[in-house]
Amino acid sequence: MNTIASFPISNTVITRYKTQGYIKLKEVFNREELTVFEKKLDAIVLKEKTNLPPLEERNMYGKAFIQLGNLWKQDLIVKSLVFSKRIAHIAQQLMEVDSVRLYHDQALYKEASGGITPWHCDQQYWPLASDKTVTAWIPLQATPLEMGPLEFSAGSQTLLQGRNFEIGVESERELNSILSLTDFEQHRSPFDIGEVSFHSGWIFHRAGANESSKIRKVMTVIFMDGEMKLKNPENQNQIQDWEKWCPGATIGKIINSPINPILYP
Repeated sequence: MNTIASFPISNTVITRYKTQGYIKLKEVFNREELTVFEKKLDAIVLKEKTNLPPLEERNMYGKAFIQLGNLWKQDLIVKSLVFSKRIAHIAQQLMEVDSVRLYHDQALYKEASGGITPWHCDQQYWPLASDKTVTAWIPLQATPLEMGPLEFSAGSQTLLQGRNFEIGVESERELNSILSLTDFEQHRSPFDIGEVSFHSGWIFHRAGANESSKIRKVMTVIFMDGEMKLKNPENQNQIQDWEKWCPGATIGKIINSPINPILYP
């Protein structure tokens, strides 16, 4: 397996990320690495599928994907992906911070005929005191448009309106209306094998339905500033995230729980 522990990026890339709120980088992982990760993640995620109702009986969110988190605690190979110095180094450069801490990971498997992932922004769910966050979205296969790759409203991380919408039917409808009245361009493009996107916590994004006959398999890792502090939660979702993703953290203090380790340097 490739043991590259760093991934320097140019100032041009960093500037583009700051402007757009996201960036896509090719050849972050190679095919062999992704095959190993896919095998391990399949064993965990597809087991969960047997506990779910049929796709047609789920709500919009349930049809969007099978979602499981903190998988690094279940398997050492998965941990090697989540704790990868390579992607943590990219996150450190994009956030322009001295150190990078893990917030949490999530697998997002969109089944064949799975529905859309509605418009939303992530950070309204997070009890974090600053916007120094970045999510690595790592497809485990090449992801053509028919599989529902991630889409972005480029530059919308500056938009305050609509941040309060929880992901669902309303967020898709209302945010589609709000974003259509702005000058932000909607960026929708396929992902090559090994290509990874990195997006900020406040950018609005969505994904289309999976119109293919295969599962769209994606692993995500959410990073935050190593000095990130826990803020006083502003909604019930942030309380739940505090309990789930950073248990034991104290409001106003650096989030240094055992499941939020420093990953870079």
